[in-house]
Amino acid sequence: MPEPVSPMPRLRGEGGRPLRVAHLTTVDMSLQLLLATELKVDLEAGFETYGISAPGPYLPRLEAIGVRHEPLHALTRAWQPRADAAAGRELLAVLSRIRPDVLHTHNPKTGVLGRVIGRLAGVPVVVNTCHGLWAQAHDPLAKRAVVLGAEALAARFSHAELYQNGEDRRTLSRAVPRYRSRVVGNGVDLTRFTAGAAVRARVRAELGVAEGELLVGGVGRQVAEKGIREYAEAARALAGKARFLWIGPEDPDKPDALDGAESGVEFLGSRSDMPELYAALDLFVLPSYREGFSRSAMEAAASGLPMVLSDIRGCREIGTHGEHLLLAPPGDARALTGALDRLLTEPDLRDRLGAAARRRALAAFDQRAVARISVETYAAVARSRGLPWLIG
Repeated sequence: MPEPVSPMPRLRGEGGRPLRVAHLTTVDMSLQLLLATELKVDLEAGFETYGISAPGPYLPRLEAIGVRHEPLHALTRAWQPRADAAAGRELLAVLSRIRPDVLHTHNPKTGVLGRVIGRLAGVPVVVNTCHGLWAQAHDPLAKRAVVLGAEALAARFSHAELYQNGEDRRTLSRAVPRYRSRVVGNGVDLTRFTAGAAVRARVRAELGVAEGELLVGGVGRQVAEKGIREYAEAARALAGKARFLWIGPEDPDKPDALDGAESGVEFLGSRSDMPELYAALDLFVLPSYREGFSRSAMEAAASGLPMVLSDIRGCREIGTHGEHLLLAPPGDARALTGALDRLLTEPDLRDRLGAAARRRALAAFDQRAVARISVETYAAVARSRGLPWLIG
């Protein structure tokens, strides 16, 4: 069972006015898919809650829960100096107009731009969450130097740094003092992943899954970085033992974008019924090269699925190899094939790992607890800076 959590701090601005809290991401997809629970917690806490990002198709869903969206039309996911300068000017104008009490930045690019511009705009509390450093140990030295240098510089402008995994915190420990950094983990809305046998049967029928057929699925953007090519190679090697799906949107703006044409894998595209789809699967796979703290793997764990994940930071935090899941080296299609084959042919192991993953999810992956830590961080910064907030 999850451990009891402390009550949410009650925060108000001077005179008891509602605090204005703004979350900055590159695209609205991140606001909805990564931060929806945190945004809901902010709204429940009585904050005027803003989402700042490039506009996109997720805006109606954000506005439906009460989030006020501020668009940055020049913002792109790729680093483009001219567009980035324009986006920076847009962000400065937005911050000057809405005057947030808190700016909470997310994603690599907006994390760098937002921390610097937020402080220059005089935002009282600037907090960043590192969802995964965008450089790995195996990347070229030049890339790692640029990434770590940018993160170290931007961290000097924030009041607090939150990390989803301990490895990233250790990597930046020389640049970010421990007293203003914290590992918060990651979480999902656990109440969503409770679909039963009837839902499983219905979705499998809709997908045309035969009686006794095993269904393997991965979830993520359709980019090579997610290990989809290796997954497709494993699927072809294991043809006849299972059906292999991939669920997630195309991402044409990324240089490693795929077109959903990898043979051996069926691509379902973006879906809004993920809890039901997880219930239909027999096995979850994520052979990604980089993760901050995999959300799809947490969702699969909450659904009680046995899993094969990459042996990387952001996946190792999901569980222990052989106890909660199986790990395979990233980029190694042969090892991935072997791990998948083992779970496809050992039903008792599937049952044991799936049950253990579900128990771990209930104990460790509650996103509301992560959101509570964010609010506690805002309060701690306000106290340290002597801000005239009402904190109870």
